[in-house]
Amino acid sequence: MKIETVRKLAEREEIDYQFLLSLLTEYAHPRDKISAWLNSGELIRVKKGLYIFGKQCALIPYSLEVLANLIYGPSAISLTYALAFYGLIPEQVTTITSITNKRNKAFSTSVGQFTYQYLNLTKYPVEIELAKYSKQTHFLIASPEKALCDHIHLTDRNMKLTTLEEVDRYLLYDLRIDESALRTFRVGKLNNISKVYQDERLVLLTNYIKKRKA
Repeated sequence: MKIETVRKLAEREEIDYQFLLSLLTEYAHPRDKISAWLNSGELIRVKKGLYIFGKQCALIPYSLEVLANLIYGPSAISLTYALAFYGLIPEQVTTITSITNKRNKAFSTSVGQFTYQYLNLTKYPVEIELAKYSKQTHFLIASPEKALCDHIHLTDRNMKLTTLEEVDRYLLYDLRIDESALRTFRVGKLNNISKVYQDERLVLLTNYIKKRKA
């Protein structure tokens, strides 16, 4: 079987070991065939059991966001990477950051760095959305509101925010979020998140956004 045939049968650029085995049932040693594709660069191993197609047979660019969901799960894109994904912060973020209801984890792969931070079973699923990458491919990502709340709650867990003025400095000068972007935040979603997270700083953030939108 040629790798081009495998790509035609695959629904996306990101495939797993079980999918490959299902196509190689006529081979006495399917692992040898997979190894040959890896050695030729027709397949690229992201982690054990997870692959993408090489440039010579890929039909579209692979998705780092989809890979992040697949590398370790359950998980969803959030935190700094999600803030950059939505265009809320000016920095280019190279590490793909996610939240998970499992323990913290980090992966260094052939396509990039992936980190996962723990949120408990109550907080994790709140305001996670399904984003479309291609016709066949979707991935889980925090809403813009959740991404910011996760960043405050996890990444900047020791950040002291007790007044609206401190929230203003944090958002506009520390994170450098565009003021116009803040006005697009949905207060209902922030209310929902802050109630579940039980973090007073998120209540303050919600009040700050309410004032901005008034």
